Amino acid sequence: MTNIEQQPVILGRDDLQKIGIKVSNSSLLRWENAGRFPRRLRLAGTRVAWLKEEVDEWVETRAEERKRHVYSDF
Repeated sequence: MTNIEQQPVILGRDDLQKIGIKVSNSSLLRWENAGRFPRRLRLAGTRVAWLKEEVDEWVETRAEERKRHVYSDF
């Protein structure tokens, strides 16, 4: 018997937007192709999703970058 806690959690486009990743599908595709965002999973037809664990890691990496990068000189 499989423990449900071991199953990967997936996020759809709506879920990405709810956590603040509010960019167009075209931008996500460009980011994925450039290796700058986790690659999507094709579920069925045009339905896609991302592994939550990978998206969480991506967000954490952005937070770490923020500590090392100066975005303005004000």
